[in-house]
Amino acid sequence: MPWPIQGVAPVLEPGSMLNVFTLVNGRLVQEEIDSAEALSHVKPVWVDLEAPTAEEKGWLRGRFGLALPDDIVDDDLEESARFYEEDNGELHIRSDFLIDDDQTPRNVRVAFILYQQVLFSVHTEDLPVFRLLRLRARRIPALIEDAKDVLLKLYDADAEYSADALEGIYDKLEAVSAGTLKQDVDDKAAGAALAAIAREEDLNGRIRRNVMDTRRAVSFMMRSRMLNAEQFEEARQILRDIDSLDSHTAFLFDKINFLLDATIGFVNINQNKIIKIFSVASVALLPPTLIASIYGMNFKAMPELDWSLGYPYAIGLMVASVAAPFIYFRRKGWLR
Repeated sequence: MPWPIQGVAPVLEPGSMLNVFTLVNGRLVQEEIDSAEALSHVKPVWVDLEAPTAEEKGWLRGRFGLALPDDIVDDDLEESARFYEEDNGELHIRSDFLIDDDQTPRNVRVAFILYQQVLFSVHTEDLPVFRLLRLRARRIPALIEDAKDVLLKLYDADAEYSADALEGIYDKLEAVSAGTLKQDVDDKAAGAALAAIAREEDLNGRIRRNVMDTRRAVSFMMRSRMLNAEQFEEARQILRDIDSLDSHTAFLFDKINFLLDATIGFVNINQNKIIKIFSVASVALLPPTLIASIYGMNFKAMPELDWSLGYPYAIGLMVASVAAPFIYFRRKGWLR
């Protein structure tokens, strides 16, 4: 996108807007920003950019002297490049935030830059944690005092969102458990249970990754000595909450493995029933096959060949040899 003509305030494209928040009496207030001139008249504490355009990046460069690279939310960044501080005072943090979607749960990379007492956040799609913080910060007075509070509250809301997602996994696994541990589980029910278990295992793994990433980010903030005493204590509480989530994810992994083994066990039982039917049929048909083979041999000295009742005798012997194994297997309970 070409740069605007000097002296003319650019207008934001329809449907696009910077999420700029200022502090008013301890509450976050969203400002209507539709031009670079409007941005120059506010003193924000948080600037949130969702899939920013080149024009929006230009506004930030002109207002704050902050240059946002195109690959700022690149997932291929090395782990060592996700947390660092520039010589000009810019504090860079890359974090993953969870989206608990029923269809495609995923982790979304967010780039945070703390510069000139303003928090800048860049991401590619809307995040539930961000919506939750905006709602709370509008309603609860004195919740936020500065940009560092915004970042801490985001991580706190992220831990709470992960806890809610874990509760959802509990409920869904309970439903799977109730259906799987009943007496008769057919292949269709077992397949549905395996699919549900796989979805919850994937989500549980994403939650574990998410809380691990949040722990690293909060620990980095504590080590950087950027927090005051109250914020430092809040960061420690977030780490304690994350530790409790770790134990829950470990428990869920154990429960998932148990349900997986139980479901696969039922599948194996169903397969064994089919194999048992074929095995019984094979054993039952072996004696008549042997009898037919004996009387099919071309020997002259076989008394039954000249006997007038030889044919019905052979047929009766075959039927009896088939019935006898079935009666025996039925009494043993092997045909159930």
